[in-house]
Amino acid sequence: MSLTIPTNLYKPLTTKPKLSSPQTSFKSKNLIICQQQNDQQPQKLELTKVATNAAAALALSSVLLSSWTAAPEPALADIAGLTPCKDSKQFAKREKQQLKRLESSLKLYESDSAPALAIKATMEKTKKRFDNYGKYGLLCGSDGLPHLIVSGDQRHWGEFITPGILFLYIAGWIGWVGRSYLIAIRGEKKPAQKEIIIDVPLASSLLFRGFSWPVAAYREFLNGELVDSNF
Repeated sequence: MSLTIPTNLYKPLTTKPKLSSPQTSFKSKNLIICQQQNDQQPQKLELTKVATNAAAALALSSVLLSSWTAAPEPALADIAGLTPCKDSKQFAKREKQQLKRLESSLKLYESDSAPALAIKATMEKTKKRFDNYGKYGLLCGSDGLPHLIVSGDQRHWGEFITPGILFLYIAGWIGWVGRSYLIAIRGEKKPAQKEIIIDVPLASSLLFRGFSWPVAAYREFLNGELVDSNF
């Protein structure tokens, strides 16, 4: 018994496996590299934006800091249309008018008389007053009169805030000494008599003690002695 095998079922492996050509691999590598570069571009843009914003913020802060520290001089200040008194023509005109009136009055008296000496002293005070107005940077309006700045500007604290604080301190000192005197004589037999005839030694001791009235008032406030509980 013999077997016959058809020859058409057997074919030699003549085909070789196809290898990717260098061109195709190079193209794929290029695609991968380009894709990575495209992925890195948004990150670079974000870093550039952050750096730009940081530089802008730093420049703005430096400008604000320089404008806050470098305050303009009082002579260059312009508040509500006011000008420095030393540069105001109306202010100089007022000074000349006052001095001219005093000079006309001086001519009515002899040079060595008492009225003439008083007028000369008044003239010197007038010149000094106008010089101080211009020297200390006071601002004048269109009427030539100095105006007080009460807006809290540090350059003009000496015009209102400093005198106001001194006034409150002195007024409180006087009131505190008077209050202490009334409390001290409250236990006397005739307190009304000591209100009419002041006890000078007692008042003098309370007068010097009253310099520290803010501290004493605060201490009594904490102790509940500042206000009489009967009222």
